[in-house]
Amino acid sequence: MKKRHLITFFTTTLALLTCFFLPGEGVAQDHKEMGGWELGSPYDKHYNAAELDKIRVDVIKVTEVVPMEGMAPGSGLVVRERGSDEDIIVHIAPVSFIKPSETGISKGDRLKIRGCWAEIGEEDIFMASKIKKGDYFVLKVRLTKDGMPFWSMSPQQLAAERASQ
Repeated sequence: MKKRHLITFFTTTLALLTCFFLPGEGVAQDHKEMGGWELGSPYDKHYNAAELDKIRVDVIKVTEVVPMEGMAPGSGLVVRERGSDEDIIVHIAPVSFIKPSETGISKGDRLKIRGCWAEIGEEDIFMASKIKKGDYFVLKVRLTKDGMPFWSMSPQQLAAERASQ
């Protein structure tokens, strides 16, 4: 009886790890599902890893965004820097990679966001690479060194990156 429970435990653990590290949706999506979010796309070229910046913000709203005409929707935030009355739009990742409801971020959260500024359609937006909430929560969606989006990685690359976090 104990052996059966041990096998069930390991099987369940392996299934959960597989779901966490190798999600079927969101990893190296095809072009149709990515809809303009692909590595090297006109949108992606707005991300300049050499100009990383950090902002400290309060979340006004967790929402979907469409960065450029014809693109697939993405998860985003409307935030406000502390001490400011100006809203900032933050782009996180395509919805096919992570839905707004799956980000772990809620209205009123205080965040530290690392990423870069871009001007898209005459609007200044912030393209996130890493989002930190408190001392423990981190949502990382791009490599800091070169801006490689996680949604463009192979399942093996993504698993290795998440394991290193």
